[in-house]
Amino acid sequence: MSGPTGAVLAAVEAIFRIESPRIIAVVARLVRDVGIAEELAQDALVAALEQWPRDGVPDNPGAWLTAAAKHRAIDLVRRRERYARKLAEVGRDLAAAPHHLDAPADPDDIDDDLLRLVFTACHPVLSAEARIALTLRLLGGLTTPEIARAYLAPEATVAQRIVRAKRTLAAKGVAFEVPYGPEREARLGSVLEVIYLIFNEGYAATAGDDLLRPALCEDALRLARVLAALMPKEPEVHGLAALLELQASRTAARTAPDGAPVLLADQDRRRWNRLLIRRGFAALTRADAVSSGTPGPYVLQAAIAACHAQAYAYEDTDWARIAILYGMLAARAPSPVVELNRAVAVSMAEGPEPALMLVDALASEPTLRDYHLLPSVRGDLLLRLGRAPEAAAEFRRAASLARNERERGLLLKRADSAETG
Repeated sequence: MSGPTGAVLAAVEAIFRIESPRIIAVVARLVRDVGIAEELAQDALVAALEQWPRDGVPDNPGAWLTAAAKHRAIDLVRRRERYARKLAEVGRDLAAAPHHLDAPADPDDIDDDLLRLVFTACHPVLSAEARIALTLRLLGGLTTPEIARAYLAPEATVAQRIVRAKRTLAAKGVAFEVPYGPEREARLGSVLEVIYLIFNEGYAATAGDDLLRPALCEDALRLARVLAALMPKEPEVHGLAALLELQASRTAARTAPDGAPVLLADQDRRRWNRLLIRRGFAALTRADAVSSGTPGPYVLQAAIAACHAQAYAYEDTDWARIAILYGMLAARAPSPVVELNRAVAVSMAEGPEPALMLVDALASEPTLRDYHLLPSVRGDLLLRLGRAPEAAAEFRRAASLARNERERGLLLKRADSAETG
């Protein structure tokens, strides 16, 4: 559509995508149900699509949409007897709220509501897949088809996950609140994990034809920045933000023009984004400033990423420090994957032989049985030890386990290279 109406419609869609997380958060506080809150936010969008082309875009469109959704929430509460108990609470909220549509809401209240929405969407009562889908829908502003494309999943599957997630939250009576004490620490871990998983899927896609899905990285990075602004005294929140900034800084150098992966050692570091690196260092500094004890897993991972960012050439990397940091990470959050990464750092700091012993000790780990990076790392170590035929076999085994076409192609290329010397 062209002309003024088309421009207004485009503006409505853009504004709603930006404002929808805050609108849903505000309304969910009133109705205590994220599913209903999302429906009411959509109703406000419909109202905007009907009125703005006729009356013009208001001076504060976000406040207009929020107020419209809140009024619909009040109407719903008044119509349903089962919300009678909440009507008094809603009335108290409205008494202190602006009564005309263009008045801006209190930004502090919105931030509190947004924080509640983050903790609700990432509640551990939901599966990891459901948490990711619901977070991308409610906080990332993505549509169901967009989420399905990002994760290479059928739209029907993603839609079912979102619907079931909303029903589960309602059935379990999950409170729309920010928890405190031990529960807050446990729930915060779930929130950070969801954002981390979203970023990782964009940074190194588990399946499909492309190594990167930049849109997912951008969504995760934005969520991490929002969370850091909402929770400035949580070191792990700043640690995650720092980690994602530093990891994202390498994106442009991680693939060749044809889309093939470029290993860290071969990347043109001039293509690393210096602005994101500075943001990462700043977030890591903030994490250190509010930390009062042993660094958490995300702060430690960010410190490892900072070691890479500080090296202007691969040969300048402080691998000894990285190995120490991985040792601290293994003590703080033990996992076979962390041990595998520590082995890589040890191989660079001390040589391939001691690292191969560490890798071989992981061979019996059930969680790494189908993990393609285990034989990939082992193949690299064998190659550096001059055992090329064994290395080629490991690279081929890794390729057989890899689900991403770009990674599989790289591993097969390394196998061929090892075989031909």
